[in-house]
Amino acid sequence: MEAGVTAKVRHSSETRNPESGTRVLRCEQLTLDYITPRSQTHAVRHVSLEIAPHSFAGIVGPSGSGKTSLLYLLSGLKTPSGGAVYVGDFRYSDAPANDKIDFRRRHFGFVFQQPFLVPYLTMLENVLVPAHDHHEPADMEYAQELLDELGIAALAAKFPNECSGGERVRASIARGLVTRPEFLFVDEPTANLDLATGKRVMEVLCLQRQHGTLVVVTHDLEMLSGADVGFRMRDGELIETFRP
Repeated sequence: MEAGVTAKVRHSSETRNPESGTRVLRCEQLTLDYITPRSQTHAVRHVSLEIAPHSFAGIVGPSGSGKTSLLYLLSGLKTPSGGAVYVGDFRYSDAPANDKIDFRRRHFGFVFQQPFLVPYLTMLENVLVPAHDHHEPADMEYAQELLDELGIAALAAKFPNECSGGERVRASIARGLVTRPEFLFVDEPTANLDLATGKRVMEVLCLQRQHGTLVVVTHDLEMLSGADVGFRMRDGELIETFRP
């Protein structure tokens, strides 16, 4: 990763929001139950944890362990059956729906397992979708830098259907980073990438710590190299907090 890009990103983020990334993300006794007339599934069971500002936290566990459900609860994409999520002193999980959506738009970024790109927008335009003003020179410059760091700068003017699945994944990662969110939530970013590309992606994702917190769900412990803390899930429970 080139020092020039890092310095530029840091300066830009401080200019936009000097207080960005200074709040702790935590949850207390967080639970998520799926109830049907025939069954009840405990996806997350009484999880309490804390993630420091500007840190890189990983959530790991086997398939069905509840790691993605926990990520969605922390980010507010799912409503807990019990417990609470706090961003600093703000009890985010209990906020009214409209307030929660507005807060999420202003402070959170997301990278999902599927890229969910808009088919009629170019790759660059897709990256800029979350930006406040698509024509802001700083946003445009940063989006292009991210595409370059991810090795897909040459695809900026192409449409998603002209690009490979891995290239679309990398564009979705740039989209998650482009607003320099206070919290970036990432679900299995390297699942469909080769090892070398996966490592490059993780290096770029770690830019997030310059201006906020990075929370990554992954099945691959190697991708948590450099993480500050790891949380291991099994059967919906947090069974271990560890240093990767």
